[in-house]
Amino acid sequence: MAQEPRIDVESKTSTVESSLAPEQIERIASVLGDPGVWFATPPVREGEAAEPDLVWELVADKPHRGLVATGRAHVHLVKGRTAPVRPLIFADGFNYGPSDLAGMWRHFNTPYEPGVPGLLDQLLEMGLDVILLGFDQRQAYVQANAAVAVTCLRRVLETRRGDTPLIVGGVGAGGMITRYALARMESEGVDHQTDKYFSYDTPHLGAWIPLVLQQLAYLHETIQPRPDGAGQAELIRSPAAQQLLWGWLPGTSYSGRVTDASPLRKELLADLRRIGWFPMRPYKLGLANGSGEGRGPDLRPGTPVLDLGEGPLRLVARIQPDQGELRNVGAIGFGEPVWTSATSYVAAFDGAPGGTMDAFGRVADAMGLPIEDRFRGTCFVPSVSAIALARDPLTWPSELYTDLRELQKDETFLDAYCCDSGNTPHGAVSRTLVEWFVDQLAGW
Repeated sequence: MAQEPRIDVESKTSTVESSLAPEQIERIASVLGDPGVWFATPPVREGEAAEPDLVWELVADKPHRGLVATGRAHVHLVKGRTAPVRPLIFADGFNYGPSDLAGMWRHFNTPYEPGVPGLLDQLLEMGLDVILLGFDQRQAYVQANAAVAVTCLRRVLETRRGDTPLIVGGVGAGGMITRYALARMESEGVDHQTDKYFSYDTPHLGAWIPLVLQQLAYLHETIQPRPDGAGQAELIRSPAAQQLLWGWLPGTSYSGRVTDASPLRKELLADLRRIGWFPMRPYKLGLANGSGEGRGPDLRPGTPVLDLGEGPLRLVARIQPDQGELRNVGAIGFGEPVWTSATSYVAAFDGAPGGTMDAFGRVADAMGLPIEDRFRGTCFVPSVSAIALARDPLTWPSELYTDLRELQKDETFLDAYCCDSGNTPHGAVSRTLVEWFVDQLAGW
């Protein structure tokens, strides 16, 4: 029987902050700096954003857990059209707060090389009307934002000229939101008229943020509350993080299993199974920012990345160790340890092939610490998760380093997928992915 992945914390008192003197708390808060809401991605400001031809304000067609989610769509029509004819819906992903659809345009329309049109311009040139779908609370429940996506789908079907089927998908959590929306409509007997679904570095099996950094975000929020009301751990605490992270922690002092610490993840997985797991009608495409060769970033398990000694204060955060029992991932001490954290039976996620996030890099920058470039980014969406490897969403990490180049068709829930040529940042636009995606849509 497989051992349960877990984390164990030791501290002098029930919470780390209660074991610290006021001057020690002040010292730690000063060292951690002010990274804002931890793990939030800043908006893209560089480049030009095309003005949408239409803007649709959207309200979810049903509530989830009492939340009626809202959002909007920016509709970019092929020149000369006044309504969508060949619609492609592209949903935004996980982050804090409302979608920045102008920033989304800038990001995905950045040319991957000089002289080549950006992805969105290429889609328009192919005759596809690009509909960017955003959400007012990107960190909300997947099911809640999926209800916004359903409203968007209905709006497209109402306004579309002709009967050309839709292409629907999204980046990151946006791929999960649209997956849920399409499957839900099928389960309710609603014809979504979608022939192709795509997910762009979507965590179908789960995403990863280093457990020790989750703990430090909670600690930072506790000892130094932010005045604007958005706590440092706001994103980690959010419903979407609880649903989509393979390993999630509820606080700095939590000891226990990491795969089912939140009931929200189990609820999402149960809801997906109830509505069919994936939509059945569309041809399903997957794009992964990670390599498919089974090789990840050069991150040796257990290596200290943040290793601060400032007077009596010692703060250490390590690359996730590989399996084992009670493997240290972090510690804080003043002469002697006041808080230590160790994992058991957790795989070496940080160095797995996948779309990356500069988790350690952002924290080091806020702390003013030097950090080697190779330690800045760790795996965020493992390649095996992005290509929807046909495994149990709770017990798949043994497959993290699988070579995906010759995977059998029945080994994935997708019909076709493409991995990037290396391990690139989550959601990054590359020649490999764009050319493959455009080729898949050509002639549609």
